[in-house]
Amino acid sequence: MAEVADDGLAVDRRVSGALLRYRVIAWIVGVLLIVLFCIGLPLQFVAGHRGVDRVVGIAHGMVFYPLYLLATVDLGWRVRMRPVRLLLTLIAGTVPFLSFVAERETRRWVAGRPGPGPGPGPGSSTL
Repeated sequence: MAEVADDGLAVDRRVSGALLRYRVIAWIVGVLLIVLFCIGLPLQFVAGHRGVDRVVGIAHGMVFYPLYLLATVDLGWRVRMRPVRLLLTLIAGTVPFLSFVAERETRRWVAGRPGPGPGPGPGSSTL
């Protein structure tokens, strides 16, 4: 049975939990990367202050990025994501601002993939 996401796109019920986990963690990873690159690293190199860099770097690299990897693989497994798409989505968590783009693209792709509920038919992009 398909349910409609907040943006009107149909999502299979068994995938919706994995998609929500992926989306939340992708946003957290994206925000942490922006803080790290736009605040932490400049403070470290210009002012010699390493506090933000240490805390945010550890939070991103040792806590949330591994969770991002697990959530992405879980979602990829559930929706049978092709290896190239899965790899690109995994790498997106290491580039500032790219995790937001990947989250949006993945959400649209999951909602539009062939399967239960409305979605595009043959000829849709499945990178």
